[in-house]
Amino acid sequence: MKKTLMALTVLAVAITPACSSSEAETDDVYRVMISAGLSSVGPLANNAATSVLAARAGVEQINNAGGIGGRQVELTVVDDAGEPSTAVTKLRQALTSSGKPDLYLSSGPSTVSAAVLPILDQKSVLSFNIAPTADSGNPETFPLNFDLAPSISSFAAGIVAHAKDTGYRSIGVIHGSSATGELFGTSLATAAANAGVAITGNEQYDGAALDMTSQLVRLQSGRPDVLVIDAYGSPLGFILRDLTKLGWNVPLIGDVSVAATELVSSLPPEGLVGTPSVKNLTMQVAASARFDPSATVTNAAVEAMAALGSIESTLGVAYNYDALPLVQAAADAAGSTDPSKIAASLEDPQVTAKASTAIIPHYSFSPSSHSFDIPVDQLAFVPPSVRVNGQFGGPQQN
Repeated sequence: MKKTLMALTVLAVAITPACSSSEAETDDVYRVMISAGLSSVGPLANNAATSVLAARAGVEQINNAGGIGGRQVELTVVDDAGEPSTAVTKLRQALTSSGKPDLYLSSGPSTVSAAVLPILDQKSVLSFNIAPTADSGNPETFPLNFDLAPSISSFAAGIVAHAKDTGYRSIGVIHGSSATGELFGTSLATAAANAGVAITGNEQYDGAALDMTSQLVRLQSGRPDVLVIDAYGSPLGFILRDLTKLGWNVPLIGDVSVAATELVSSLPPEGLVGTPSVKNLTMQVAASARFDPSATVTNAAVEAMAALGSIESTLGVAYNYDALPLVQAAADAAGSTDPSKIAASLEDPQVTAKASTAIIPHYSFSPSSHSFDIPVDQLAFVPPSVRVNGQFGGPQQN
């Protein structure tokens, strides 16, 4: 993470603008601002560092390919400490400076996204978001914002499909009380109903709680074939501890938040990899987070990120790498770096299909939705293991 924090601004060697738009004629720099909680504590800091590292690698790739609309990309990194008020203050400062950003990248959490989106909309700044809110993907509300993280409903559908393919016919669910956790619980129930899989229990826990025993006892009474877990950070540890305490030996499927928790990617004493606590656990990840020697585009992106610094978290938070090739493809199609024209181009699947994205193979936005569903074949399920360069199952896996 130290190498990531060292360079707060990235500017490639300037080149002659390749387009004739008024923007390129008056300013040969395309300014990108990324806001991230680099000074936050624990996993949030690691996620922020990975998000920034991904953006830096994406900028390097795009500048080597000619920039955006013929303009070289300048990346400015801002530490918002994961605090909405700090993110708002630093965004307002940037918007009143001579270097107003052409593109804003949010690294989350969703509370930061919710705080900055109205300001970005008011100032007509194009933005990408890796921590969606309830309306961040609604173009009627935020016409210049696009969600890079796939929809929660598509992740839930992927888990149900995997459970059904594995032979499970009934599911118990435990999820957090956050807006994201509640949506996951609802989405999983809907996906299960659509797939003809029974939900034997759907329990919610408070993210600040230190004991999940009562919820697990109720779920155990339903005797599900598999227990699906939505948890990030310490709540996952409490759930796994209480399952052991109850002696409930049930198969477990963790969602993407589980896979992003250090407990399941670290060896003891810091983590649980290789211990009985996780022997029944399989975790959902985007396919890019599982090492595949044949995935040349993803592997090139991983190498580019690793050359700039240590990848501190899963590739599941590296979506900002893809923001740059998406904007480049949209600007090329529009023949302009005007934010409204870029946004309109991003709504065309034929345009986004041409973008050299690496974390998600294809983003499919539309005029009615600036969020997208990830297809089942772009998801993978992996056991807990030590991550190597943000991926599970790599050649150096422990």
